Amino acid sequence: MRQRVQRLTESGVMQIVAVTDPVQMGFDRQSMIGIRVSGDTRAVADALSEFPFVVYVVLTAGSFDIMAEVLCEDDDELLEILNSQIRGVPGVAATETFLYLHLRKQLYNWGTR
Repeated sequence: MRQRVQRLTESGVMQIVAVTDPVQMGFDRQSMIGIRVSGDTRAVADALSEFPFVVYVVLTAGSFDIMAEVLCEDDDELLEILNSQIRGVPGVAATETFLYLHLRKQLYNWGTR
């Protein structure tokens, strides 16, 4: 079993990580931000990925070019992040914020069969 796990981790198929509960870590405000981009979406995604409060970035098709998940302590911090950081990234044309009211399901077992 250990050899199989070692092969999977060395090949990059599997990572072993610990998942913390954001609320218990003091991040009471979680949100997903839909971002419309003017210009190169990859450059904007790379810039957003550098922010420590952004924990998930994906380029999408549809009404948003990028979706970014943000963790912060409260609404004041979220407002500051939106106005001073995310909207300041060159190429960000518009944002729409989706506040998490209650997380009902979050699993990481999708890779098991």
